[in-house]
Amino acid sequence: MLTKDKYGPERIVEVYDSNTGMEGVLVVDNTARGPGKGGIRFVRDITKEEVAGLARAMTWKNALAELPFGGAKAGIKAKEGIDKKKAIKAFARLLKPYLGTVYIAGPDMYMGEKEMAIVAYEAGFNAVTGKPSTLGGLPHELGSTGFGVAKAIEEMIKVLGLDKNLSVAIEGFGNVGTFTMKFLTEMGLNVVAVSDSKGFVYNSKGLDYNELMKVKKEKGRVDAYANAEKKGMPKELFELEVDILIPGARPHVINEGNVDKIKAKYIVEAANIPATEEIEDKLAKKGTYILPDFLVNAGGVISSYAELLHYTPEKMFELVEYKIRRNTRKVLELGLEKGERNMRKPALTIAKQRVEEAMSYMV
Repeated sequence: MLTKDKYGPERIVEVYDSNTGMEGVLVVDNTARGPGKGGIRFVRDITKEEVAGLARAMTWKNALAELPFGGAKAGIKAKEGIDKKKAIKAFARLLKPYLGTVYIAGPDMYMGEKEMAIVAYEAGFNAVTGKPSTLGGLPHELGSTGFGVAKAIEEMIKVLGLDKNLSVAIEGFGNVGTFTMKFLTEMGLNVVAVSDSKGFVYNSKGLDYNELMKVKKEKGRVDAYANAEKKGMPKELFELEVDILIPGARPHVINEGNVDKIKAKYIVEAANIPATEEIEDKLAKKGTYILPDFLVNAGGVISSYAELLHYTPEKMFELVEYKIRRNTRKVLELGLEKGERNMRKPALTIAKQRVEEAMSYMV
């Protein structure tokens, strides 16, 4: 069942195209601060409920990042045998009355700059961000989300007074995971484990980023990496004894089935909704610090805003760093003042205040 409250959702639009078999959904959660902003994902098991939960997360994410956007999310069901390009074009055509007005689309799972170009040509160039650079875009392939994750960790290290001699495990080795590893490695942190949908690889001395990227490209799986101490199923990554655990792919990967096996001291949520608040609270009671998704992974949507302002990539990265650092510090300081380890609560406090203030001006 969809939860409805004073914040939303404002619109739920389900679309179907008989020619392609495309089934899709758009949820616009709240537009008090501006048009709903959120990505389109292309996955087999998409549900209206999942999209609504992600749209709400975007409401908080955009408010916390101090962007003039509300929250929204969309999804296309990746049916077996469906023509992806035709399905995206049909989706954009059917949602054209909303695109660029109440909803600005962007990339998400299995939707990158090429797919955003399809949406742009079908619904208008102001209807979507994350377009190829040749179309005036700042594609997420530049690494803005992973860069933001790394800067959130760097600010956490400063605020909590930690050193950088920290071990890191990253779940997911797509756009977010690869760039997170790249920027963390450049910062001097030790990424010891990475997983993808097929397996995980671990080396206590650290993984070589360039070699891992080469292996992933050539073999299609990270556990083909040769210099490993451990390999196994993807879910085993969560049980490793590391300092920082970064869930960076699918929702609800930390759950009742593995919460008691997690040993990480800090969980930095690069993925959307990797755990429920109840699961996060269980971890916090064990002494784990948690930086929530809508704080940590806002680099992508900040990049989207920079694209609408026609920023250069360099200026975009400066904006991402400024906003991620500023709001990570604000959240951590409020959380520490309240005695919290699950930083979702102070982050929500700040985001809700900003949304409610905007809602107070609505007639």
